[in-house]
Amino acid sequence: MKQYIIVLLLVFSVTLQASQKEKLHPVHTYSIVAYDSATGQFGAAVQSHWFKVADVIWAEPGVGAVATQSLVDFSYGPLGLEMMKKGKSAKQALEGLLASDENNKVRQVAIIDKNGDAVTHTGLNCIAEAGHVTGHHYSVQANLMEKSTVWQAMADAFESADGDLAERMMIALEAAQNEGGDIRGKQSAAMIVVSGTPTGKSWVDRIVDIRVDDSKEPLKELRRLLNITRAYQHMNKGDEYIEVSDFDNATKEYELAVSLSGGNIEISYWYAVTLTAKGQQDKALPMFRKIFKADKNWQVLIPRLVDSGILPNDSSVINQIMAL
Repeated sequence: MKQYIIVLLLVFSVTLQASQKEKLHPVHTYSIVAYDSATGQFGAAVQSHWFKVADVIWAEPGVGAVATQSLVDFSYGPLGLEMMKKGKSAKQALEGLLASDENNKVRQVAIIDKNGDAVTHTGLNCIAEAGHVTGHHYSVQANLMEKSTVWQAMADAFESADGDLAERMMIALEAAQNEGGDIRGKQSAAMIVVSGTPTGKSWVDRIVDIRVDDSKEPLKELRRLLNITRAYQHMNKGDEYIEVSDFDNATKEYELAVSLSGGNIEISYWYAVTLTAKGQQDKALPMFRKIFKADKNWQVLIPRLVDSGILPNDSSVINQIMAL
């Protein structure tokens, strides 16, 4: 067993040393890694004045999450997760990464494990303002900030926030920006949330996976994408109910989806289709009219939905819709 561990550490060491020969990437930013004990979910979220900052956050169902930044070594993400998969705690994984990295003074990294234990390292040579706060089931960290109060503002916001894990992480990011954020400004942002118990189905285990690679307002766009993600989650539930002809519950899910979608045509369309299938043409027809005005191709689909059994094969109903 000892020989196996030694070999594993040597592999990690060689990999890290090879990566250190690569050009350093200055990803100065603020981020959060967190665990939700109620759901078992792990999450990570980040914002930076650096293109495609999504590359610095990592999470795996049933394992944990990693955020690696400052003069970043991207291998910290997969190696940190791999060590935790092998049974290492977050603390042990971080110690192993730092011990194998001669440039650890310029690294900033946070890791959270399957028990919700979080550890963080802010290297002595990270560009000021830089620091972190590690709390119960979370860690927030930042470097090259306008103010030294950014990471505490994130911690306070996360601890006092309501909602699911994604919402609380979003609020933490917004608090960082409100406190001044990255001294250089804004460019990209990202968020991932994964399940606590892996199913082996990535489309089930990856609950939130959104990124904004280049934007003048990355957090506003990230917030919009989070709402769209939730809307489509409700749409998917609605579709599941449609499959078993449970139109009442499908309608409830589609209503929630519409409320979150910000005017998304497709979501409104399938809600109108469901209302029609329930015989509620009085509600559906105004929605169809608005949708067809925006894009008449949605009207072309109507007969096809009849052929698929999604809309009733009732000429009076279909003629009403097609006449709009």
